[in-house]
Amino acid sequence: MSDGRLITSLTNETVKAIRALHMRKEREATGLFLAEGLKFIGEALDQGRTPTTLLVGMEARAHPLLDRAIAETRRTGGDVVTVTHPILEKISRRENPQTVLAVFEQAFTPLQAIDPQSAPCWVALEQVRDPGNLGTIIRTADAAGCGGVILIGDCVDPFSVEAVRATMGSVFAVAITRATPEAFLAWRTNWPGSVVGTRLDATIRYRDAAYQRPTLVVMGNEQAGLTDALAAACDVNVKIPMRGRADSLNLAVATGIMVYAVTDTL
Repeated sequence: MSDGRLITSLTNETVKAIRALHMRKEREATGLFLAEGLKFIGEALDQGRTPTTLLVGMEARAHPLLDRAIAETRRTGGDVVTVTHPILEKISRRENPQTVLAVFEQAFTPLQAIDPQSAPCWVALEQVRDPGNLGTIIRTADAAGCGGVILIGDCVDPFSVEAVRATMGSVFAVAITRATPEAFLAWRTNWPGSVVGTRLDATIRYRDAAYQRPTLVVMGNEQAGLTDALAAACDVNVKIPMRGRADSLNLAVATGIMVYAVTDTL
């Protein structure tokens, strides 16, 4: 138990406000997002991020990490609330929800604030549409030691519930940046290392390219791939060979192959 105020009504204003974070327009209006699970919250705390609201289920078991989450939330002025299982189900939209949920402030890194030399590899995604793909790419970028993920153009929201779930906590560890295609192309001209695009019609295989640190890996949309404008802005475009009947790879898988090829080389 959290010893916070108790909410039992599904129509409580706090419950309704947090449920609304499933909608992009509400996330954009408030600058907040929903995260689920004690492990996930622990990742946030390790990165110096504390919840604005911590929801603790009545059935939540005592745990040192839960004690830490409660203490840190209160220390930074956040709200600690005890809630019933039906409320956890309602907010998470799952029949078997996590027993601890939290609301956090979103954080975007401005394009001009990126220090390319701070990591060997960075990822740029053009018009990525699938939240699961985006979340998995953020997690993979974290695992591979990439500096961050740049979202170009009209991309899915990285702070949607589905995307956040797929990051497994890496949303707090990896810089996330948004840019228009025009802003990205202008900024890219000063990139100090390699800028590598991926295209099915490329002639150079991804293992044969000469990557220079730091490398910026540019990946295209799930259906259409990289646009001609962004492909032309890359130093080189490479392909991952298709050896079976499938004519393409899932975007998150292809990005994982690329970032490990780059980071294993540099």
